[in-house]
Amino acid sequence: MSDTTRTADASPATGRIYLDKRSPAAYQALVRTADAVRTTAAEAGLDRLLVELVNLRVSQLNGCAYCLDVHTRAALKAGESTRRLGVLAAWRDTELFTARERAALALAEATTHPAHALAQERAYEEARAVLDEDEISAVIWVAIAINAFNRVSILSKHPVRESAAR
Repeated sequence: MSDTTRTADASPATGRIYLDKRSPAAYQALVRTADAVRTTAAEAGLDRLLVELVNLRVSQLNGCAYCLDVHTRAALKAGESTRRLGVLAAWRDTELFTARERAALALAEATTHPAHALAQERAYEEARAVLDEDEISAVIWVAIAINAFNRVSILSKHPVRESAAR
């Protein structure tokens, strides 16, 4: 690989390959999947704030700084409060989240850590009490999609840069 290609497809600071730049067709397929998931969520009646809470919680679990930055800004733009965002990592210990949000967050966690069978069963049980099958499916798809984007960003070491607008 030439130095020119390396500069365009990799981070000079980390030496990591930017997967989205190096394999654009695969990345665009992931983007199209995310678009389909967004449509599925909307058709199931999931509001934007709930989707962003799922995106954020999964990104917290995975430690994806880039996706946390992107989805925090999206949640704020959609009207989410800084208070709720600040306690999202401890959502079980607050009364700030609705039963629907709690069910979605539990499903998102179970999707992110599928090896925890008992947590997965509990999450499904909670979800069935407040979400219909289309909503359950949509929440799981949202979690699957953000998990995939987290891995792309983490393995690429996508940077979080200071905004010029600040």
